[in-house]
Amino acid sequence: MKMAVQFVMRITILVLLTYELAEAEAAAACYSSCGNLEIPYPFGIGPHCYMDKMFEVVCNGTGSSVKAFLTSIDKEVLQINISSGAYNSYPTVQVQMPIIYSNGCSSSGSGEALNISGSPFNFSFDYNTFISVGCDNFATITGLGPVVFGCKSHCNKGNIVEGTRCSGFNCCQSEYFPINQQEFHVEFRSISESKVRQEEECKYAFLMDQNWLKSNKPDPSSVQYWETVPVVLEWAISKRTKNSRDMFESHKNLSDVSCSFSDEDMDFDSFTCECAYGYQGNPYLPRGCKDINECESKNLDQCPYYLECENIEGSFNCNKRKSPDSPLRLAIIVICPSFGLLFLLLIIWWLYKVIKKRNKIKLKQKFFKRNGGLLLQQQLSSNENNVQKAKLFNSKELKNATNCFNENRILGKGGQGTVYKGMLIDARIVAIKKCNKVDEGNLEQFANEIIILSQINHRNVVKLLGCCLETEVPLLVYEFIPNGTLFQYLHEENEDFPLLTWDMRLRIATEIAGALSYLHSAASLPIYHRDIKSSNILLDEKYRAKVADFGTSRSVTIDQTHVTTLIYGTFGYLDPEYFQTSQFTEKSDVYSFGVVLIELLTGEKPVSLTRSQEGRNLSTYFVHSLKENRLFDILDTQVSKVCNKDEVIVIANLAKRCVHLNGKKRPTMMEIMMELEGVQKVSTAQLNFEELEYVRNEEMGLRNDVSVLASSCLESGSASSSDVLPLLSI
Repeated sequence: MKMAVQFVMRITILVLLTYELAEAEAAAACYSSCGNLEIPYPFGIGPHCYMDKMFEVVCNGTGSSVKAFLTSIDKEVLQINISSGAYNSYPTVQVQMPIIYSNGCSSSGSGEALNISGSPFNFSFDYNTFISVGCDNFATITGLGPVVFGCKSHCNKGNIVEGTRCSGFNCCQSEYFPINQQEFHVEFRSISESKVRQEEECKYAFLMDQNWLKSNKPDPSSVQYWETVPVVLEWAISKRTKNSRDMFESHKNLSDVSCSFSDEDMDFDSFTCECAYGYQGNPYLPRGCKDINECESKNLDQCPYYLECENIEGSFNCNKRKSPDSPLRLAIIVICPSFGLLFLLLIIWWLYKVIKKRNKIKLKQKFFKRNGGLLLQQQLSSNENNVQKAKLFNSKELKNATNCFNENRILGKGGQGTVYKGMLIDARIVAIKKCNKVDEGNLEQFANEIIILSQINHRNVVKLLGCCLETEVPLLVYEFIPNGTLFQYLHEENEDFPLLTWDMRLRIATEIAGALSYLHSAASLPIYHRDIKSSNILLDEKYRAKVADFGTSRSVTIDQTHVTTLIYGTFGYLDPEYFQTSQFTEKSDVYSFGVVLIELLTGEKPVSLTRSQEGRNLSTYFVHSLKENRLFDILDTQVSKVCNKDEVIVIANLAKRCVHLNGKKRPTMMEIMMELEGVQKVSTAQLNFEELEYVRNEEMGLRNDVSVLASSCLESGSASSSDVLPLLSI
């Protein structure tokens, strides 16, 4: 039996060696460059020279005009990098991409969306900048699901560029671009009208490599003369082909190569490779990673002068140097400095303790200032009579509570940070929010959330226990809400989430309305939440609603009717009036609550591509169904079981009033809360059929002011220009 196992192992090793030798011979016969451009494997020119067809490169032209093209996306290649980038674990490739322009342009470029779907390439989130050129221009990237993304540029005859950035006049830019995107759709609008312009005014939009932009500093006003711009794509190798699977299996047990899956590839379908520490070369080639001889490099040889460097596979050793000196002289050299060295070490140790203590204090002060401590102190002092004192936790306590912020403790991730589950030393279970990035915008939201939550004392609003400012990123400590979000109970099929009965839904809606009514009317200063949605409604152990996530909330003075801000919100919940005017009012929160109320009635998601074209937006779909007297056809199973249908009709009409296009015709949160409480208290109420008949016969004008293209990432195919999704039309 033992001999048979040894025989099988020898045959397996022989097959792998044969495969590697065959690939090495094939790679040696391939062209390794196109002009001045190096073509490293898995890319290649010619048959059998690339990993699979997606990495095929063709070399066109002669002499100085030679150019390389990626056949899978038909784009010119400028640079190929097989090593991981500085920001994430993906290697990159720089290509030339056409510029997208509006209908009024006659210049070179492309009027169509950029699409590299089906390839192993994505537009890089970290390395690209979005730029749009044009007067009175609101350029948005569409087809990104619930995210609204773009920039605005106003009209001005002055300079359109400040340093390496567009000034916002005739040209605008944004350094943030959604991750894992293979399509780039752009829609041009007028800022004043907030709708698509079909006139002859010429506008441009494009992605551009940030590093290339900073080093070359091109003039965006000459964009009409450009044909293409350099764009960075990220890539990974798919395991769907035999070559890639064989390579992954052969590399899996090698000590000089490390192949791993990306964090976003939860299906483990693609991977990237790197040479291990102490090696360099091409990790995708058989035996492509070679040992680095550290002893030949002064930068890598860390041996003291009296020890001799010896190179070993993947590292090096420092051995005792052979010396012709006598033992007596060697003893003198070693012993004489020992006493002085001991005294010096004592002084150094004392200085180290003093300096370490001072640096620790300075570091905490630095983090405190950088984490918005001064801003927080200023706002706390200005709201001294209205703010409850929150506890300041130390970093060690929160680190121990979350087991060093272990990934297994993550409860969820949002736009402002990651939330961890933790247990304090007094055995209390808490939720600890850790900001994603330490920049001015996030720190302002962090300080704002502390101020907002410190003013709130309501049983249906998540309670802030304290914060920590002495760490590298700011931390917030909340009470722990154990039963997840309302979104999970309505839209995720899981045996851990029980079905919500009609009574539970009605109570949850009443509790949310009560919390928002408190924020709008009873708080010392009125507070607009600005991001009401089912995923921001938490349920405690008794399934009571808790409103959470106040990172984008705003306090207003009592006589202030609105706040003017950059557009922020979630697709499907966003008030159409706010989207058009950038003015957020208390009725904007009412609209978002109305969408949540419709979710409770129908069990449908706010946006769904499975519904018809005109009904993809839930509020539009719901109002149309009421108008056509089909309310009971679209209700959730748990709602349709209710014996008292009058209650359902009353709540449906309330939801319809909440999502009215005219904000002045929407009820206040106080009126909504009173009406919901009335329905709860009176189990058998006399339905006002005259009002019901009036609401059903009320004429509603349909508008399609805002639309976005359906993302092909969700539909497994390219979206046509006619496949549009109403955003907030009722």
